Amino acid sequence: MGLRIVKPDTNINFIGLRKAAFALSALLIIIGIISLVSKGGPRYGIDFSGGIIIQTKFVDQDIDIGNLKDGLDDIGLPGLVVQKFGMDQDNEYLIRTSEDEISPEQVRDEVSSKLAELFPDNEFVIQRLEMVGPKVGADLRSNALEALFYAVLLIAIYISGRFEQRWVTAAIMAGGLAVGVYFLKLFNTPMGFLIIAAMLITLGLCWYLKLNYALGAVVALIHDVLITLGLFSLLNKEFDLSIVAAFLTIIGYSLNDTIIVFDRIRENLRGKLSKSLKITINKSINQTLSRTIMTSGTTLLVVLSLFFFGGGVIHNFAFALLVGVLVGTYSSIYVASPVLLGFRPVEEGEEQ
Repeated sequence: MGLRIVKPDTNINFIGLRKAAFALSALLIIIGIISLVSKGGPRYGIDFSGGIIIQTKFVDQDIDIGNLKDGLDDIGLPGLVVQKFGMDQDNEYLIRTSEDEISPEQVRDEVSSKLAELFPDNEFVIQRLEMVGPKVGADLRSNALEALFYAVLLIAIYISGRFEQRWVTAAIMAGGLAVGVYFLKLFNTPMGFLIIAAMLITLGLCWYLKLNYALGAVVALIHDVLITLGLFSLLNKEFDLSIVAAFLTIIGYSLNDTIIVFDRIRENLRGKLSKSLKITINKSINQTLSRTIMTSGTTLLVVLSLFFFGGGVIHNFAFALLVGVLVGTYSSIYVASPVLLGFRPVEEGEEQ
């Protein structure tokens, strides 16, 4: 017998709390969307927005970031942003500019000269110099959105075939989506709106074709991404390629947890655990609770180590994973399973 940290007879009424959970999720998503709209979208890093970034470290002592920003304003770099980087004791700063008409080396020389003038008694080191053109940044942003979308689509197809043995219907869904996306592209729909429309079409097709397991999984995945993205916007954190990697990791992690719960639900439905679908789903969640807690707990230990000790370079990546693991575990219980309860048709001999 495997290790259990939850008693076998545990019967927490998770499904009974689904309305409160839906209200909480809706509130978090709405707050995140309001933040995104008010700020004109995510705060893109240099990977997506283009420009030049310089990472500098002051060796002797910390400096006032306001004085640093005011001093560098004299150079006249467009879109200048100065921010603290890493831990406070690291004394590291990121200097960003949207300048793309002069070479990165020229920007570095101008910044270095100005820093030497502003802080003559504080030795500094230029640790990193990067440049991304605006066209490259736009292409990367478009490709990142496509990667997230296709990950969710392939997951919907996989879930439909795995749990409902309806590979043909899943293929029809993919074909319908391809047609919808094709017509949207004919109207030169911006990529952001195209992805949103494609997600809505995917959800609509899952509902219309009664791909109920896929519908629950996709709703949970979109839920996880929206909450994490909204939190990034609220905290004014940057969205770059490493965060896209974190989002794809979150999608995979959340899906793994959802599959564990769905697999037990399917087994219990076949075994006629109860005539009530609600009781069957709730019992299935309780039966997998030990595994969920152990998996999430051990993952969180690793992610917390990355968050606190990984350094500034992966700080936002670790933060995204930290939020994603927590939200992904929550959504497997309080989003995916209740959606399955709400949309799966009651078969003969069953009760809702």
